[in-house]
Amino acid sequence: MSSDLYHLARLLAPHQDRLLGRVAGDLASAGVPVFPCVPGKKRPLTARGFHDATTDLAQIEHWWAQWPDANLGLPTGAASGVVVVDVDVREHVDGRESMRRALDAGRVGMPVFTVVSPSGGRHGYYPVTPGVVQRSWQAARAGVDFRGDGGYIVIPPSHTDAGSYQLATVRQGAAAGIDSDALRDFLDPRPALKPRAADRGMAQSEPGVVVSRLAAWVAGLSEGERNRGLFWAACRAAEHDITPATAADVLGAAAIVAGLGPREIATTVKPRVS
Repeated sequence: MSSDLYHLARLLAPHQDRLLGRVAGDLASAGVPVFPCVPGKKRPLTARGFHDATTDLAQIEHWWAQWPDANLGLPTGAASGVVVVDVDVREHVDGRESMRRALDAGRVGMPVFTVVSPSGGRHGYYPVTPGVVQRSWQAARAGVDFRGDGGYIVIPPSHTDAGSYQLATVRQGAAAGIDSDALRDFLDPRPALKPRAADRGMAQSEPGVVVSRLAAWVAGLSEGERNRGLFWAACRAAEHDITPATAADVLGAAAIVAGLGPREIATTVKPRVS
């Protein structure tokens, strides 16, 4: 798989006067599925987004004849054989420091190649781990996103108003996959729920006490961690034999306080507590 990634890096390398449609065709010819995104933006142009990604040259030619300035989207995960660690570099968060800590702790290795985004962020490309579902996730406080199954990434030579996506580095030698769950747990650990002083004499397994603590924790979640936090809380509720109806009502109300919408809450809680 690493050899395929090296070939992908060569296809993404800058070439003078190489049009977006030509790059899309070259990628498709190499077996790399792509799809069009809004010119200068990251949003997909097609109705099904990254699910429409294809290697069919006729479809590729049709898309870029219709939208010659369309940016290039690459589905991540099993669909392409590629997963990406997206490192944000912004005023209040610098994901580079988070990744340095992860590297030092042995939670992640060096990527096969990196791409610099127009905002100054870094995209590290790794091979998928065969036979393992690697779902996309976000560790907002650490400034790191993981693009795996159910995600996509915008690739060179796409551009926005801030600049272009550009291949930055290519690492020589064999490349290992990435344990995305271990990286997420390192960057965004879930603290254990601690009993309040007034509750220390009460059994932790008492459903009413547990669900109250879970709800208070969910209500305090911030953007970027709400969905995963609600999912985690729903799992804990099920482990403590809290009825599905009670968990859905109490945790759902807390999630609304945190800022989630009813549809997000329903899809996150119900599968865990039913």
